[in-house]
Amino acid sequence: MHARQLIAASLGLVAFLGLTGIALDKAFQSSLVNNMEARMERYALAIWDEVNFDRNGRLQTAAIDNLPDARFNNFRSGLYAQLDGPGGSWQSESVKLFSLPKPPPPRFGMPSEFTGPITLPIGEDSSIRAYRYTASNRFDDAPAGPTMITLRIYESEEEIFKQIAEYRKSLWGYLGIAGILLVLVQIAILRWSLQPLRVLETDMKALQDGRQQRLDKIYPNELRPISGSINALIDSERSNLELSRNTLADLAHSLKTPLAVLQSEIENADDPAAFKGEVYTQVQRMNDIVSYQLARAARSGHALYSAPVDVLPHAESIVQSLEKIYQSRGVLCEFEVDDKAQFSGEPGDLQELLGNFLENAFKWAQHRVLLTVKPVYEPAARRPGLYLCIEDDGQGIAPEDIPKILQRGVRGDERVQGHGIGMAIVQDIIRSYNGELSVDRSQELGGARFSIRLPCLA
Repeated sequence: MHARQLIAASLGLVAFLGLTGIALDKAFQSSLVNNMEARMERYALAIWDEVNFDRNGRLQTAAIDNLPDARFNNFRSGLYAQLDGPGGSWQSESVKLFSLPKPPPPRFGMPSEFTGPITLPIGEDSSIRAYRYTASNRFDDAPAGPTMITLRIYESEEEIFKQIAEYRKSLWGYLGIAGILLVLVQIAILRWSLQPLRVLETDMKALQDGRQQRLDKIYPNELRPISGSINALIDSERSNLELSRNTLADLAHSLKTPLAVLQSEIENADDPAAFKGEVYTQVQRMNDIVSYQLARAARSGHALYSAPVDVLPHAESIVQSLEKIYQSRGVLCEFEVDDKAQFSGEPGDLQELLGNFLENAFKWAQHRVLLTVKPVYEPAARRPGLYLCIEDDGQGIAPEDIPKILQRGVRGDERVQGHGIGMAIVQDIIRSYNGELSVDRSQELGGARFSIRLPCLA
């Protein structure tokens, strides 16, 4: 990626510097031409001020001596002047012994005009520019009346070409040096800016090789969502792997006792009826154990980033079923559920949470159950968390009994039907979502209150 970015940035830099150089070169050429034309216009006006006419309005060519530039007096100097009018013409000393090109006839309404570049044969071809200035001889009462005088200024472009060549040499030299420096600076900036990615790549290789357990370095803000997601995936994978191993170990350990009992009964089966009853009891026990462990295994494979699930429809469905079952006792459930409350997980986990807690509440309530659900917001969270609270108006749970009912296989009242594994299942679910479970007494209804808080997703 570093090489691709460097190549792309270098190509963009070369294109930018190239276009910049071309634009500066064109601007410099235009500036030189504009300066030349302004200079030729000043020369023409200065020479025109020195032009004299006789009484008949004829041009006095010998009277033009005070020229604005010494090059007009040097042969083939690159600066030439020619004056044409009634009575003859005049040329500067610089144009002696060769002829200047005849100018085109003046266009109507154009007393002055720039032309060029044109080729002037003076031993070798030379590119020049011309300026034509046409004006009246200023003698309205002359015998021939006022006539038009044409003054032409020619200047070679050789000096411009030399300046352009020198400018291009300097321009492209400096742009080349600037380009090399910018590439070096660009390399340094890319290496500095991509350093966190190289650190992340090194850490990922260390993870793959088993030399590192997590991405625990402090990364820039742009990479923290990536490192956080990778750490979450690692934690989820390890948690699922550990849970699967524990499930298999628990299943194997749990089945050892019933199998040992069956083995003993087979070896000492004296009473067929007692043997049959014991076999039935142990088989039922193994069935309960397998059901419990399968429920745990099914729950352990939840997706890390599931689509959010609306809580209200699931809660209504469960409560409707429970109200039918406990209709004879007249237990009803009241809702305080926020319409925006969503569960960021699998629907089965939400069903398991609501089902176990609500069933316990209906089982122990006298007449009322209260379900409270609302989202939990944090400033930098990608998804809100969730708060669930189930309360009933039953006898409640003594503080010293709370740790006992949260244990596996333990029921709050042995006289009530159940296996005592529901709380263990929901605790595993809450733990897998990094949530918290608290049990205390309801201030509003007087019975037990189970509060679950699931954190926001960063």
